[in-house]
Amino acid sequence: MLVAAAVCPCPPLLVPEVASGAAPELDAVRTHCADALGVLAAARPDRLVVVAPAPEGGRGAFPAGSSGGFAGFGVDLSVRLGEGEGGGRPLPAALAVGAWLLSRAAGTGVPVEGYGVGERTGTEECAETGRSLAGSADRVALLVLGDGSACRTVKAPGYLDERAEPFDAEAARVLGAADVPGVLALDAELAYELKAAGRAPWQVLAGAADGAGLSGRLLHESAPYGVGYLVAVWS
Repeated sequence: MLVAAAVCPCPPLLVPEVASGAAPELDAVRTHCADALGVLAAARPDRLVVVAPAPEGGRGAFPAGSSGGFAGFGVDLSVRLGEGEGGGRPLPAALAVGAWLLSRAAGTGVPVEGYGVGERTGTEECAETGRSLAGSADRVALLVLGDGSACRTVKAPGYLDERAEPFDAEAARVLGAADVPGVLALDAELAYELKAAGRAPWQVLAGAADGAGLSGRLLHESAPYGVGYLVAVWS
């Protein structure tokens, strides 16, 4: 059963070594992510799973101890997803960001695993994945990583799209309220057009939380670099 979740963005720029001189610009996001992870530790889960967007080769489960890094961003920094033997695949970038966030947080004392979900994965498949994760232990916690739209300004990765701000506002509303039907109602095709990679992981969370009776709280909402960043907790 799902007992707690933290929702965080996953840009590699969250890692100060990657951001370099721009690192202070995301200090507030890092602080709120740390606060959200504190909620996971306080829930005392039996199992912690990091759910994040992933490319084709990075989808599916990653066992405890899986490793990755940020060499693709010019930084010689490796991270590991908790303690364990790991597996043969390196962590996708978003899961590596999750591993980095967890390395800075108070430990939960349980193994940490990962799950990569594709950007085009359908809503029902996401929800079913969430239900499966929630049923895998008595007390499950999720760290759910994903950005909102990437079309908030003309300098954003996806350029300016007038639909981006309303999409992010609705995502912030439903995530902040732990509104399971609202999260599942987020339009998958619109999310893809707006480059909102968080849609699929958020809907995995919604599936996991269905019937759990959790309440939500939005900790942070911003759009630096024209990309929507949301931090929320469900408990």
